[in-house]
Amino acid sequence: MATLAKDMTETGPLDPFDVSRAELYRDDTWHAPFRQLRAESPVHWTPHSDYGPYWSVSTYNGIVEVESLPDLYSSEAGGITIADFVPERDVRMPMFIARDRPVHTQQRRTVAPAFTPSEMTRMSADIRARTEALLDTLPYGERFDWVDTVAIELTTQMLAILFDFPWADRRKLTFWSDWAGDIELVKTEELRQQRLQHMYECGAYFQQLWNAKADKPQTPDLISMMIHSDAMSHMDHFEFIGNLILLIVGGNDTTRNSMSALAYGLDLFPDSRAKLEADPALISNAVSEILRWQTPLAHMRRTATQDTELMGQSIKEGDKLALWYVSANRDETVFDDPDSIVVDRPNARRHLAFGHGIHRCVGARLAELQIGILLEEMAKRRMRVNVVGEPTRVAACFVHGYRQLPVELSRY
Repeated sequence: MATLAKDMTETGPLDPFDVSRAELYRDDTWHAPFRQLRAESPVHWTPHSDYGPYWSVSTYNGIVEVESLPDLYSSEAGGITIADFVPERDVRMPMFIARDRPVHTQQRRTVAPAFTPSEMTRMSADIRARTEALLDTLPYGERFDWVDTVAIELTTQMLAILFDFPWADRRKLTFWSDWAGDIELVKTEELRQQRLQHMYECGAYFQQLWNAKADKPQTPDLISMMIHSDAMSHMDHFEFIGNLILLIVGGNDTTRNSMSALAYGLDLFPDSRAKLEADPALISNAVSEILRWQTPLAHMRRTATQDTELMGQSIKEGDKLALWYVSANRDETVFDDPDSIVVDRPNARRHLAFGHGIHRCVGARLAELQIGILLEEMAKRRMRVNVVGEPTRVAACFVHGYRQLPVELSRY
């Protein structure tokens, strides 16, 4: 840690190991600082950042240790992102991923039935039909944006079905997700207020859907599940908005950015793409590998509830810890050649893109199903996605993804 501290002093006000800086993700230059942190300071104190002081936990084992101790490292005490909640400025919108036990357990159980293996079986035919229909509209030999045309459209359709949301308005879900997931917006008062207004609009829209389903028999959608749950039926309006935002962002960003990554990443590693094209039986493993390589949510945050020690560092009660999943999934001690996509990687399923422990993504199976079906349907059509320009990436340290990806299609 002394080496890094010396380097920081010599570089002046810009701390090269403040890995919360948006430009690292916008420019895809986050790899080097994390590589050095993993090697020299796996639990590293950053005293100054746009989000205040925080610890970076950058290795696989470090994150697993923190996630395995949810009472010691709280999700509720400070929230789940590196951005702090400021009572004088912000409106608290509780969500179950940012709650501790027992509330977290009760509310998670409410929505978990939407993502059981039997539900995946029930939904798979519909997911496949929608994927087939979309792929059959795509032009060959003509430039288009894969993010908007494929990744956003497929994930937004899925969200609309999960919420029983009006089909014609489904792109509102993408709009609200983008505003909710962009933590850079907290840095200016004007953008904070705009974000808050959009979240209120989201809440008002969903309140109408809630009211229409109240006193009706339960249906297999998330709003109806909340209505018919002891744990969530009496939420106040702000907790309702918070849990909606969680489910929208979780359902949108994880799948959307992984679907974008499969196009970008397989083009970047043509040997792996050729291997996958030659053997579609590798698709299931390739889904895990793409999730590992992309890591669509770069971090989650925990807050220490008491003084403790983590990997030789003294953590104080109230300290903020950023768990950098994006770094853990490139940990050289766990994954060989971690910066490459290896579709037959033997331990690809060990990735931490969905988190670990009690807060592991409740919709993980659904994300894997959608990505897998997309790859299967591409394989049936012998469809190859060729990247024809640099992607435009999300400039933020939370959602790790793509705004645009110019591509052309060919057949192999």
